[in-house]
Amino acid sequence: MSTLNEKDREVAVTAHDLPLHCPRPGAPLWARHPRVFLDVLKNDETICPYCGTKYRFSGEKPKGHH
Repeated sequence: MSTLNEKDREVAVTAHDLPLHCPRPGAPLWARHPRVFLDVLKNDETICPYCGTKYRFSGEKPKGHH
């Protein structure tokens, strides 16, 4: 994950990033909050309820993932 500023917090994720949680590994200290797992497969995007980061899924969805 790259460093993002306050108004531009959108992260592209793929099947490799599942199960998706926020904050992501390597997040800067200022971006740390309790870990929350997010369902990005349902609508191809989701927003973290803690920090507002938008995660957008791209690529092929895994088969058999729930």
